[in-house]
Amino acid sequence: MKHTFTLSPEVSQAYPNAQIRFVTVTGLRNGEVWDAVETRIADLEAQVASGTWQPLEKSDAPIASWHDAYRSFGTNPNRNRPSVDALSRRLTKNAKLPRINSAVNAYNLISVLYGAPSGAFDLDKISGPVTIRFGQGGDHFTPLGEPETNEEPTTTEVVYAQGSTVLTRHWNYRDSDLTKVTEDSRSVVFLMERISAEAVSNERMQQAQNDLAELLRPHCETLIMSVIEPETPSTELQDNEPGFMV
Repeated sequence: MKHTFTLSPEVSQAYPNAQIRFVTVTGLRNGEVWDAVETRIADLEAQVASGTWQPLEKSDAPIASWHDAYRSFGTNPNRNRPSVDALSRRLTKNAKLPRINSAVNAYNLISVLYGAPSGAFDLDKISGPVTIRFGQGGDHFTPLGEPETNEEPTTTEVVYAQGSTVLTRHWNYRDSDLTKVTEDSRSVVFLMERISAEAVSNERMQQAQNDLAELLRPHCETLIMSVIEPETPSTELQDNEPGFMV
C-alpha cells in the first residue's frame, strides 16, 4: 500500500525552512530488544549523569526555533512543549530517557542527539493521505494513552491530519493514540523534523535520518528514505517494495 504525506501550501508559506525526513520500514520486529539502541541510550545517560554531555536547552537554536514556531501559531511552548524540548528536559533532570518499545526508544534517541523532533506512525492504521496543515473546523484528536478522549484542535495550530482525523497536535507536541507504534507494529513510517535551516542544517538532518536508518536496518525487511520540504512538498511512501532502497 502507498501512503502520501504532503506539506500544505499554507504551512510551506508560513515556514519556508520546514523539512521532514522519513524512514519507512516493513517487516519491523519491534517485539525484540535492539541491543545497539539500548547500548547507545545507556551510554548517553551515563554521559549526562557524569556531566560529559549536555542535552539541548530551550535557549539553544534547535529548540528555540520550535518555540518561535509554536508562538507564531498561537501555542504556548512552555505549556505545550515541542517533543524534543520535553525529552531533553527530562534527560537533563533525571539522566534518563523513557523506555517504551525498541522503535520508540530509537527515535527518541535520535531526537535528543540531533535536536530534531522525531516520531512514528503505524502505517497499518492509516488508510488515506496525510497532510501537514493548519487545524480546521471539525477536526478531532484522540490523545496518546487516552483512547476514550476526543479533543478539538484549534484552527491556528499545525497538525498532521488524515481527513478530519488529527494524528499530532501542535505539530509535534502530542501523538494520537490511533496510530501509535506498538510491539505489534510491522509497517511504520519514522520521521524527523526541522523548522529552521539555520538551527538544524540539511547536513545534520541527513545525518539524523541515516543514523536512524542504521538503527532500524537490522530489525526490518525493507527500508526506504525520503524527504519533503516546501520545494518538494509531497512524498509517496511505498511500504511494500522488496529490498532496501535509499
